[in-house]
Amino acid sequence: MAEVLSQQEIDALLQALTSGEMSAEQVRQGQDAKRVRPYDFKRAMRFSKDQLRSLTRIYENYVRLLSTFFSAQLRTWMHLDVISVEQLPYDEFIRSVPQLSILLVLEVAPLDGRWVIGVGPDVAFVMLDRLLGGPGIEWPHARAFTEIESIVFERSWGRSLGVLAEAWKGVVEGISPKLEFIEFNPQFLQIAAPNDTVAVVSIGVRIMETSGLIHVCMPHLSLEEVLPRLSSQHMLGGAQHSRTLDDRKRETLERQLRQAPLDVRAILGETVVDFQELMHLAPGDVIPLHQPVNRPIDVKVGDRLKFRGRPGVRHGRLAVQIVEVLSEEGGE
Repeated sequence: MAEVLSQQEIDALLQALTSGEMSAEQVRQGQDAKRVRPYDFKRAMRFSKDQLRSLTRIYENYVRLLSTFFSAQLRTWMHLDVISVEQLPYDEFIRSVPQLSILLVLEVAPLDGRWVIGVGPDVAFVMLDRLLGGPGIEWPHARAFTEIESIVFERSWGRSLGVLAEAWKGVVEGISPKLEFIEFNPQFLQIAAPNDTVAVVSIGVRIMETSGLIHVCMPHLSLEEVLPRLSSQHMLGGAQHSRTLDDRKRETLERQLRQAPLDVRAILGETVVDFQELMHLAPGDVIPLHQPVNRPIDVKVGDRLKFRGRPGVRHGRLAVQIVEVLSEEGGE
């Protein structure tokens, strides 16, 4: 994108041209010189700015869902926020991962390759402490997870992968993330060649008094087939299509609900008898009900009181005539 000059720079340039300190030819030569820029082939730019913005929108939705999920899991407030989405060589990402970080390696079918979710050690230990019933304090000295702790952490994050699928479902149909394994040493993790470009999403995390980072690493080769869908036009079109599908689903659901059978009961009256009296009932005995004959009876739909009615006969069959429709609360 061309560099935008401030008003002060524009005034200084006009003054230099007017006073003769700089000629128009020099300005043109300076502009031509700026067109030549050094390019580092080790840091190839594979993602466009539009695609990075689309990834930002996807993961902003992801962190909202993930915050709700883990707040319930940890029984405390957890705030997440997307800090940045950038592209860099895989080797640079690995060197930036702190030691003792928890690296969750995912298979993301139907996409090829693997993704990595890196959880910083400070955040990981607080989450683990809460998962095990502790107060959620930050450990003064980070250490490697034990086998039991690894299993607890793995199961917790494994259940959260549905949130990732929900965030991506508008871009990749039928996406199904699956946790393959956990790695604790970044140097042993090779999901891409050192010079391959990866998209890295940095997420700020705050749990109680502890702050840290979570990183999501996605190789370019894994996203290559869906890159055309990571455009503003496709994302907006997908949102409109999703709303259309939601309207159709709502209409279908309403139609099916209208056809659902319901149990409608007319309560002629109620009374209380002793078990001893119940055991000695015989034909011809009369059970008085606490229901005046001139008062409408209750009509329930399921277990909800919805109507008042009067009992009678219609075409030789018992029937109830509705005389009153009750409010939604079903109260008196």
